[in-house]
Amino acid sequence: MKNNWALRKVRNLRNRIKSMPRLLSTKVVARRKHAQQETAGFTFENPQSMAYQLIGEKTASIMPLFQDLDLKLRRSGLKVNFKAYVSLTVFATILISSGVLACVPLLLFLAFGVPLLPALMFGVGGSLFALAFSVIGFYFYPIYRADTLRRALEDELPFTTGYMSILTSAGVSPEKVFYSLSELSVPLAVSSEAKNIVRDVNLFGSDIISALEEASKRTPSERFREMLEGFISTVHSGANSTAYLREKSKQYMKLKRISLHKFSDTLSMLSEFYVSILLTGPLLLVIMLAVMAMLGGGSLGILSPDLLLGLLTYIGLPIGAIVFLIILDAASPKW
Repeated sequence: MKNNWALRKVRNLRNRIKSMPRLLSTKVVARRKHAQQETAGFTFENPQSMAYQLIGEKTASIMPLFQDLDLKLRRSGLKVNFKAYVSLTVFATILISSGVLACVPLLLFLAFGVPLLPALMFGVGGSLFALAFSVIGFYFYPIYRADTLRRALEDELPFTTGYMSILTSAGVSPEKVFYSLSELSVPLAVSSEAKNIVRDVNLFGSDIISALEEASKRTPSERFREMLEGFISTVHSGANSTAYLREKSKQYMKLKRISLHKFSDTLSMLSEFYVSILLTGPLLLVIMLAVMAMLGGGSLGILSPDLLLGLLTYIGLPIGAIVFLIILDAASPKW
């Protein structure tokens, strides 16, 4: 009996030794499949998804710094998740600051003959400025988009409410009214808002009242929110929605006339700003720097008149023109 028991032990041990390569190969294949699945899960559909897959889990500690950005991001109309946008902000900031830190010293040292140590110091300073401007740009971009959407909605409100009053006077239901707004051939801001309402009704199964309440919470325009809430009240109470929309159209048209008068005053001020800051000022600086370069003096350390003239021509004037265009776009009505 003892011999049989020992023989069985030896056979079991031999079978285990024979099966070990199979087990190892099975584990290797499983690990390869798992790695392939992880690689397949890493997609490059858009920059924010790529940034979220790379550093999304590492940005949890800085999420509280961007708490107020969530609401602004939803009101801006950007179809981007909050965590993905923060990941994109961090990832792009790292890339931009690293690129400036690497390129600025090389450019100053090789192209302009600046000594190595000052060039490195300029690179560090430039990378810090690039980091700050990148974070500020990503932070204020949803605010700028939300403000652009707000102005577009408020510019279109007189015509939108008039169009809605025509449809409701013909007996069209509220669902069909917003469906008609979403199918307009002219690209309008109100069409995107109407598409979101139609999506909530048809895809998410919400009723029209809940969809309108959600749209009123999401919109960046106070006037559009007021109009939606009043329209909800008229639908709830069974009042005459046509009379309400006609009255709102007249009210918004009066406000639009007032805003156009204010814009004419703002435009005259902006024209004076453009002439004095972007035309007369740079012209005087160019003449002064050209005279200084001809006389061979007036250098500010490593910044010679030729270098200052180049910086003003190729960097200062384009940046000033871009800033002026942004201000003009922010102040101009769309309609």
